[in-house]
Amino acid sequence: MKGSDVVIEDVSKDFGDFPALNRVSLKINKGEFFSLLGPSGCGKTTLLRIIAGFESPDAGTVTLEGRDVLPLPPNRRQVNTVFQNYALFPHLSVFENVAFSLRLRKRPKDEVFEQVNRYLRLVQLEAHAGKKPNQLSGGQKQRVAIARALINEPEVLLLDEPLSALDAKLRQHMLIELDQIHDKIGITFIYVTHDQQEALSVSDRIAVMNQGDVLQVGTPHEIYESPATDFVARFIGDTNLFDGTVAAVARLEKEDPSGGDVYLAELDVPELGRIKVTTVDRVEPGREVSFTVRPEKIVISKEKPATQRDDINFFTGFVDEPIYSGFQTKFYVKVREKTLIRVMKQHANYSDEGPDIVWKDEVFISWSADDGYIVELKGMTAPPPPAEGQPVNGGPPPAGGRE
Repeated sequence: MKGSDVVIEDVSKDFGDFPALNRVSLKINKGEFFSLLGPSGCGKTTLLRIIAGFESPDAGTVTLEGRDVLPLPPNRRQVNTVFQNYALFPHLSVFENVAFSLRLRKRPKDEVFEQVNRYLRLVQLEAHAGKKPNQLSGGQKQRVAIARALINEPEVLLLDEPLSALDAKLRQHMLIELDQIHDKIGITFIYVTHDQQEALSVSDRIAVMNQGDVLQVGTPHEIYESPATDFVARFIGDTNLFDGTVAAVARLEKEDPSGGDVYLAELDVPELGRIKVTTVDRVEPGREVSFTVRPEKIVISKEKPATQRDDINFFTGFVDEPIYSGFQTKFYVKVREKTLIRVMKQHANYSDEGPDIVWKDEVFISWSADDGYIVELKGMTAPPPPAEGQPVNGGPPPAGGRE
């Protein structure tokens, strides 16, 4: 495996009265495609610049392959950076832009020729070697910048919003190319972006940041399906997020893939009523929680379901707003007079007549308890009284781990 481990421990950085990073700690594995994801101002670019050596932290350490790099200037760290604005020399050809660092080190001409052509082939630009940057498209300029960074054979490649200046289709194409380059080179990539789809598409793991803190680190699947906080749930993809109180809990006769217990919790949600959701967290009646269900997990139909299982959440409502996007339609469905629930319906089959559900239609929506997810465990309220003649449902022991 090429590249270097990058270990960030308790890194803090303030700009005047503004705390950009709050004791951030991360372990980035050798050869990993790792993304720092978050909104503008969350601290992700500051962290990247500290790794690169362009900023110094107020506290903390940064090591590459076990070596403390904070005392080293940028040119002595085994890292290279690809910037959002390309930073190409406008008076030099593509070939000379890529060759620049080798020429500074006075490498032999035949070595320069061989290495530059190797990396131009890697980014599929060998036919454009003689052009100047102003003769290239945005995507081609970005590939020149990547080749120029890689020719130094860094242990870590830092990419600071490298695709944000490109249009949507070109951005998708460049993402695929970037992923392929990573697979071929095999070094550690650290990728900064505010675009959730970019991060989900190419990352081995993602760190979601906000206001200088790392809120969650995980695979794209873990970040999307099991968000650790309300912010992560809202920021990653589209979702329905509600607060509620645990009314009852029962342990199910099945195990989580990790081998732990699984519980069926019933939540009292002011906007919806009683909701059922499975969870591996230990919760008890009276616990305040927030839960999420993704729009694509919800089934929508004009026909009432013939059967309703005990683990299905079921509501009727009216289509408040349909948004047709060709391959899918997003519906905003109004239930209980004022609560809007987002629903996604994929269009898998051709339809002559257009979407079968339209504005103001009465619809039936449902989702399985397994498709909801308890995001945050919060405070305690008074537990609900037991049903007449029934013992109090004590549920499992008090929650732990994700407070």
